[in-house]
Amino acid sequence: MSNKISIGIDLGGTKIMVGAINNEGEVLGTPIKIATKSVDAAQKIIERILNSVEQLIQQLNLTINHIKGIGIGTTGPLDITKGIILECPQLPTMHYFALKNAVQSYFGINVFVNNDANCLIYAETVFGCATEKNMVLGFTLGTGIGSAVIINGKIINGARSAAGEVWASPYKEGIIEDYISGEGVANIYTKIAGIPKNPLEIEELAHQGNKEALQTWNEFGAHLAAPIAWAINLLDPDIVVIGGSISNAYPFFKKSLLNNLKKTVCPVPDKTTPIALAKLGNYAGFIGAACLVLKNN
Repeated sequence: MSNKISIGIDLGGTKIMVGAINNEGEVLGTPIKIATKSVDAAQKIIERILNSVEQLIQQLNLTINHIKGIGIGTTGPLDITKGIILECPQLPTMHYFALKNAVQSYFGINVFVNNDANCLIYAETVFGCATEKNMVLGFTLGTGIGSAVIINGKIINGARSAAGEVWASPYKEGIIEDYISGEGVANIYTKIAGIPKNPLEIEELAHQGNKEALQTWNEFGAHLAAPIAWAINLLDPDIVVIGGSISNAYPFFKKSLLNNLKKTVCPVPDKTTPIALAKLGNYAGFIGAACLVLKNN
């Protein structure tokens, strides 16, 4: 059993990525990445997932008997205990879909399901930038904002599987996700420059020294400081990990974020909470999902 392989599935509204790791966290073979096509019927999406797992197993010249289990990190909200997707905006055709049962009954092995943000930060806790830390607070920045709390190597799911769901928290005239999201970045830039751009374009413009793009990231950092400060003041973590696609622009909002945190985090003499950038990159989602298997066996 100790030599068996764990498979992780990163399921989002845009893409599905499936990969395998060994007990040391080494990625085996080439992970499979395909489009989710989230407007398709739920059965079509689950078929893509099952086919991707089968393709990966074949690529590795293995059989299902070599697989310890399958972990799935998916956008939520979720019923984590039952492995059911609830009313998820990014997966509109999979509301109340029994994801765990569908995969487990097909392959006949253990399946574990958790929130995608939890999985990304869990990967960084087990094999990434936050190893050997007792209390890890993490934020994932992408289409929306996700958050996770890991204490003594255990994901804190909460009483209703909703721990870390800060996206709906009130902020200014709306909620925090209005500002801390891909759409939020785009809206800030449009307000400043008067023309629409997507976050990737705004990041590229910042690399070119564009004044409006740099101002956009400066404002983004100030907004991001709010939820991070709330969480630091509540939990006093050993480290804060920032990941997700928007974290690639961290050099452009780092200064603003840190300056605003100094203003809003409860002061403790001569001590600051370190902020670390996730280091496992695009593989962190499925690695963290596979870690659900490692830590449950």
